[in-house]
Amino acid sequence: MPVAETVAQNIREFITANFLYGQERPLKDDDSFLGEGIVDSTGVLQLVSYLEETYGFTVEEEELTPENMDSVGSVTAYVCRKLSATAGGNGGRA
Repeated sequence: MPVAETVAQNIREFITANFLYGQERPLKDDDSFLGEGIVDSTGVLQLVSYLEETYGFTVEEEELTPENMDSVGSVTAYVCRKLSATAGGNGGRA
């Protein structure tokens, strides 16, 4: 399975388990976490902790934007950029 698909699956599972509490609600890649009421601001911090622990990078304060953290798709793209940057040796900045 390609990295992006694995990352998206992991994020979807984390969001479902921790914020949807196993509801049988399909979570599309572009569903807005904040707009749909799935994740609140405290939940974003939980998501950040999960990403840092799971993928071994630091989420910088300036990276906490809707473009990076508001949907499965945006978080997946952000994680892939961070992993690529970390592998490229520029300190993991996405």
